[in-house]
Amino acid sequence: MTEPNLPPANIEAEEAILGGILFDPKAISYIEAKLNPKAFFVSSHQEIYQTALKLHHQGNPTDFMALSTYLDDRDRLDRVGGTAKLAQLLNRIVSAVNIERYVDLVMDKYQRRKIIEAGNKIVNLGYDLSLELKQLLNESEQEIFSVTQQRIKSDTDNNSEIAMSAFNQLEENNPIYPTGIKELDQLMMGFEPGSLTILAARPSMGKSAISLYLALQQMIQHQLPVIIFSLEMYKSQLEYRLWSLMSRMDCYQHLGLTPIHVERIRQHRAGLSSLNEEEMDSISKIVQVAVELPLYMNDNRGINVAGIASECRQVKAREGRLGLVIVDYLQMMASDNGGNRSYELGDVGRGLYQLAGELNVPVLALSQVNRGVEGRQNKRPMMSDLSQSGILEMVADNIIFAYRDEYYDPGTSQPTFRELHYTSNEFHSKPLP
Repeated sequence: MTEPNLPPANIEAEEAILGGILFDPKAISYIEAKLNPKAFFVSSHQEIYQTALKLHHQGNPTDFMALSTYLDDRDRLDRVGGTAKLAQLLNRIVSAVNIERYVDLVMDKYQRRKIIEAGNKIVNLGYDLSLELKQLLNESEQEIFSVTQQRIKSDTDNNSEIAMSAFNQLEENNPIYPTGIKELDQLMMGFEPGSLTILAARPSMGKSAISLYLALQQMIQHQLPVIIFSLEMYKSQLEYRLWSLMSRMDCYQHLGLTPIHVERIRQHRAGLSSLNEEEMDSISKIVQVAVELPLYMNDNRGINVAGIASECRQVKAREGRLGLVIVDYLQMMASDNGGNRSYELGDVGRGLYQLAGELNVPVLALSQVNRGVEGRQNKRPMMSDLSQSGILEMVADNIIFAYRDEYYDPGTSQPTFRELHYTSNEFHSKPLP
């Protein structure tokens, strides 16, 4: 006697996913958008995953202790198999690297179960002779369509939906936020969610200083969280630059601050010239303000676009929104493994462009321009100077070039000015602090 067919399921893959989440709390941010909790065949697995999602959305870890405590406090730990079950899941995994592959396996079996379920309903409808054939065909079609709707998320919308969504955006809290530089806002309006802006220049033109200034404007003017990924400077170096910038901004002058230059901090740390009492007092006041800023920094020099996306998801889940993501800088993210560096840089640009759209946040990516400007009499950069990849020109919504005449001409009549060129439009910014 043959045994009845069992519903399609991959229990090992379900356990591997949960083990990966317990092993590496960051893993859940990679898969939450793809994995439906109902896809788990085992009910206890569903509950464990839903609990992990709740903890993740609250900004809490999803490790063994956090999950077991949460479930135990709500008298649900025994229902999922107790700590022994969680320990078993944790012991089944040695790495969360393949967790997205396990998600594909689990979702495949889930869709097959849904097809079987729809098929059984259609069979029963066929035996119901009280139904008119037209109604039978309509309900059967609805059953199949319900499965394909779950399988495929369409990115193609009817204009009736698009028009209403666009109209509703006029009143929603999802505006374009001004950059804080009036002349620049007149050209690009501000940072729009989902857009990629490239800030490009030769070295020593102040790209990092400009990006920090723009970050502060988003935090001060709009109370928006900002995250900076620096592949060039450590967090402490960025922090010192932030203090220096804040010490010279008009909005903090009511604190009676003395301008602090980064070089003075370096001299103090090197034991060459200690900060005086007035400077230390100013730094103390700045720190009290800086600790309240919704600012996040990441100085992982080996980070890739996937890693940036993961960190951004976590910060967005914790804060509820993100005002600006800064990447400093693109060329440091392109791998140097002997391949075509232009293509690799283009892949990074495309990845950040997709990231901006996926998370619906503005991304500001810093980039070098090539050495060609050094051989020209007019050394102001132009579009053709964008370093190594024309793809950056195609994927960017906005491109800004920075130039400081003092670098090439120490006797210039405007040593404190930085020029910002917005694509084909040029303007002189006010002296940035």
